Parts: sequence; C-alpha cells; structure tokens
Amino acid sequence: MSKVAIVTAASKGMGFACAQRLVANDYQIAMLSRSSEIHDLASDLGGIAVQGSTGNLEDLERLVDATFETYGQVDVVVNNTGHPPKGELLELTDEHWKEGFDLALMNVIRVSKLVADRMRHGGSIVNISTFGAKEPSLNFPISSVARTALSAYTKLFATKYASEGIRMNNVLPGYIDSYKADEETIKQIPMLRQGAPDEVAELVIFLASDKSEYITGQDFLIDGGLVKSI
Repeated sequence: MSKVAIVTAASKGMGFACAQRLVANDYQIAMLSRSSEIHDLASDLGGIAVQGSTGNLEDLERLVDATFETYGQVDVVVNNTGHPPKGELLELTDEHWKEGFDLALMNVIRVSKLVADRMRHGGSIVNISTFGAKEPSLNFPISSVARTALSAYTKLFATKYASEGIRMNNVLPGYIDSYKADEETIKQIPMLRQGAPDEVAELVIFLASDKSEYITGQDFLIDGGLVKSI
C-alpha cells in the first residue's frame, strides 16, 4: 500500500519540488497553497489539494481532514511555508512578529497536534526551516528567531514521540534559487552558487523515508557551506 504525504506551501519552489519527488517515490500526495493553481498541480500529480495558508489553523485542519478522508492515513508531513515579514529589527511591529510566528513556528505546532495522534503506525515530519536558525541574520530577524524556536520544539517533539516511531527533523536551506540572490550574496557562499529546490527535495525525501529511521530531532544545513558556526 502506498504511503501518504502532506506538503504545505506546495505550489512552487521547494514545496513543489518535494511534492514531485514524493510522488516519484510512490507516495500519494495532499498539497496546500494559497494559490488557486494548487488544484491543477495536485491533479497533475494524481493527488488532492486544499487552497489555504500555513498560517491559518482552519486551513490546516481542512488539509489534514481531507487527507484522512481521501487516503485514510498520513505517513509523512513536509511543513514548508512562506517567508515571514522582513524589516529593521526594532521597526517590526507586534503584528509582523505574530504573522511571522504563525507562518514559521505555529504552522508546525498546529500540524503536529493534528496528525501525531493519528500516526500511531509511525511517520516522519520534516520541517523546511532556514540557515538563520543556526546563524541568525539581521536581514531576516523574524525568520531567524521563529526558526530557532522551531529547532527547540523539534527536540521536544522528538523526545516525546520517538518511542512511538514518529520522527521530526528540520532542513535548513541557505540561498535557494527559487528566489534569486544578488552577486554579493552569492560571493559569500563557498560553493559560489545558490542551491536548487530539487537538492533540498532530495534531503527531504531521505528524512521522510525509512532510510533515516534512526534520525530524529535534528537540524540539517543545506547551504553550500554558508554557515560557519559550529
């Protein structure tokens, strides 16, 4: 019987690449995106779609409910999301911080509550985070803070659910070419290039699969050597 995967923010970039790779590896797919084109994209992949935001609890509930109604199970969740608001550190408003935490931290917490009790056969949750979780950047202050908190949450989740066969890990991309970086930024990357969504998807597939069944609670940088911290 095919395994079932949920992918959020799945209409383009890393999210869509993950959905494509999962289907290529014989997963049934359920996809979420704010874009109306998600229905056609999911249909092309033989899956189902819900239009909505990762920052909205009701949309996430509709996605999880639709997945179980259609497939009767969920084995993998890939929590991809949009970019939190950016700006000068002390000029960001309370609303900016709330929006960012809804997008980049609460999305995972909410989905985890929706799926964990129904993953009693085991499963893998993979969160697409950012290199800023390891090396915070003033260019992305809300993202850096929210994703660092996500790393802590992942450790707690892994501790609680590892004995039940439910794993959670984070993928921390650097500059991926779904968004073009300027020349000065690229010069800071030891590999002197941006990563590709497919490269991120390959790591996600590994962490979703049984090949990584002894790995949980970890952060995996995929950044071309950008982060220097130990």
